Amino acid sequence: MKKQLLSLLVVLFVFLTVSAQKSKIENLPNFDKKPWNFGYYLGINQNSYVVDYRPSNFTNTKVKVEPHIGFIIGVMVEKRLHKNLSLRFEPGLISNSKNLYFSNDNGSFLVKKDSLREVSATFMHLPLLFKFSADRLRNIKPYVVGGLSLDYNFSANDENPDDNFSGEFRSKRWNTMYEVGIGVDFYTPYFKFSPSIRGLFNMNNELIDDNQGAASPWTGPIERMTTRGIFLKLTFE
Repeated sequence: MKKQLLSLLVVLFVFLTVSAQKSKIENLPNFDKKPWNFGYYLGINQNSYVVDYRPSNFTNTKVKVEPHIGFIIGVMVEKRLHKNLSLRFEPGLISNSKNLYFSNDNGSFLVKKDSLREVSATFMHLPLLFKFSADRLRNIKPYVVGGLSLDYNFSANDENPDDNFSGEFRSKRWNTMYEVGIGVDFYTPYFKFSPSIRGLFNMNNELIDDNQGAASPWTGPIERMTTRGIFLKLTFE
């Protein structure tokens, strides 16, 4: 699915770039001279987990992650710092889901209810990003963006006393991420349109161990679980 997102973005970039370069009129010539700028965005995302393992009594434990497409929506506030540099705050909501399939060689997971965990989440995404732009060429301007974010998981059940032995997969509520991406600004006669593709990488362990610690066949063999995500974001300013 990530390859499909990349292919879709490439096709969109090529189409819009050709259209913008054919235009002989420079749209919104004073748009980037404003000290402050505002907008909104929407798009799709796909988040997965990277799983690190540790030695345990549960031989060859593996977790297969099956991510599903979700949506993103939010607003953008931008402070112009320089001709080619700006600081952006892009708070928004991220919703997605994934299936986790647990397996090991000990025969601990014999029925579907023990091996499958369905993880749905809605996050408040709070990124603070630097945007580095190239010089404008007619009605297009490529850029790279990067920075840090705090993510608050509304769906986290970190305070739930039940764990995987009761069918509850638990994760942490607050997470620290870093975000990087590339995009292109397209200047239309009425607004600036900016498609971009972003990568999201968690820096902390999201997993909450089961109450039984190392005796848990689900979380005992796992050292860390961290989010890796990809966004296709469409911004309108």
